[in-house]
Amino acid sequence: MAKTSTSTQGLRSAIERSGYYPALVAEAVEAAVGGEAIRSFLVHQETTFDANEVRRHVTVLVLTDNRFIVSHTDEQAADSTSPTPYATTSTESVKLGRISSVVLSRVVANPEKYVPGTLPREVVLTIGWGAVSRLDLEPAACGDPNCEADHGYTGSSTADDLSLRVSEAGDGPDAVRQTLAFAQSLSEATADVTR
Repeated sequence: MAKTSTSTQGLRSAIERSGYYPALVAEAVEAAVGGEAIRSFLVHQETTFDANEVRRHVTVLVLTDNRFIVSHTDEQAADSTSPTPYATTSTESVKLGRISSVVLSRVVANPEKYVPGTLPREVVLTIGWGAVSRLDLEPAACGDPNCEADHGYTGSSTADDLSLRVSEAGDGPDAVRQTLAFAQSLSEATADVTR
């Protein structure tokens, strides 16, 4: 489920509709937002399967005039550190000026028949602000197939702080629309900061 809007009450309602520990999630997110006005938000719940267990995860993204707030909440089964099941919730507050990239990948069926405005069947929102980077390295080579020299390594570094996948089949068309709307709001906000 993904929801986007611009009010504190709308945010709380979306968290409650997700049905995923709403009191815990709302308290953590509202404490991180503080008294700032909300420009946009997105609530996305995922269910994953881990061996014989079903696990839930909720991500809440909030955009204010100055910050981008990310909250994650996961549930955990009882284990050696806790005799009862438990949940972990975390929030991160990022100044808008630190966001280095907002990438929105769209998956469209039958691209040869695409009509502007048609909803993608899937979107992946990737946001980078420098907290986590992925480094992909591979041995460098030259054009000589007989060369045995060590040319070192070549690679790329990719900002990969947050990646959120939303599909029409799994999450519904409204979730895809809301993710597109949030991505546009965040892109516009980061463009405003750089002016």
